[in-house]
Amino acid sequence: MIYRTYPLETRNDRIRRALIMVHGTNRNADHYFSTAVAAAFPAGALDDTVVISPRIASSDRGCADTLAPNEVSWSCTGDSWRSGGSAVSHPDVTSFDFVDQILRSLANKTIFPNIRGIVVAGHSAGGQFVARYQMANRVHDTLGVPVTYVVANPSSYAWPDRTRPTPTDDGAPENAKAAWNLETVHTTFAYGPFDATPCPNYNRWPAGLENRTGGYTAKTSDDQLKKQLVARPTTFLFGQVDVLPLGGFDSSCQAMAQGATRRARGEAYVKYVNEQLGAKHAVQIVSECGHNDRCVYTTDKVLPAIFPK
Repeated sequence: MIYRTYPLETRNDRIRRALIMVHGTNRNADHYFSTAVAAAFPAGALDDTVVISPRIASSDRGCADTLAPNEVSWSCTGDSWRSGGSAVSHPDVTSFDFVDQILRSLANKTIFPNIRGIVVAGHSAGGQFVARYQMANRVHDTLGVPVTYVVANPSSYAWPDRTRPTPTDDGAPENAKAAWNLETVHTTFAYGPFDATPCPNYNRWPAGLENRTGGYTAKTSDDQLKKQLVARPTTFLFGQVDVLPLGGFDSSCQAMAQGATRRARGEAYVKYVNEQLGAKHAVQIVSECGHNDRCVYTTDKVLPAIFPK
């Protein structure tokens, strides 16, 4: 099931771009759809943009979403749907396959002959999804339409190697928690080996690239994932005051190995990928926003990233 502003099966010559907005851990695609549409209004994008929010719902243990007939059911808990895992009801289908198919539909020139670009965006758990989908998907270079990615405030990332930020300078917990008072990107991070004694699984997928034994990414090499991570155009959005353990904050040892706060984790990750791997990803600190998708995605300075000209 998807929410969308225009049908994906009816020819529409007006559409020039598309925004796919992935929801967070509460599986509230309706809310994220309204956020994306609310952003499209001040951007002047309602008439020429198809806005989509896919629903990754679950009737699995712990969840009680009401599913439509034949609607796929995903895992209720854990990282499975956020990292390309298989559906509970259809084990041969992964969450990344779902978005692959949406992208193929949008790139169909018999339906959208004038489409010039697609943005895949997400916040919080949706940001985790998009960060991993960016590095893993197999359709990016096959569509004939440019795709960009906008990742906002995830709790964790798939780190490209066994290195992690050290708890010093901007990575020190006390400094990370006090980072809310600056609107500029913090860049004083150091990196080194991580003591895995208290957290032996710290580098397992989806926190790292190891042990990808199932799901969408199982047959892709580490080198290919890192190549795609570097090459695909991405903007990272971090709320200025997203430094508190709110909104489903991941406090597992795997996530804490990446930093003390969401903002510090993101700043350290992007700095490492850009400087050590050679990526050229953009970073924006979204002024006065905490862990709030509506605040982040409707901010004027963010609109050009999600509705590029």
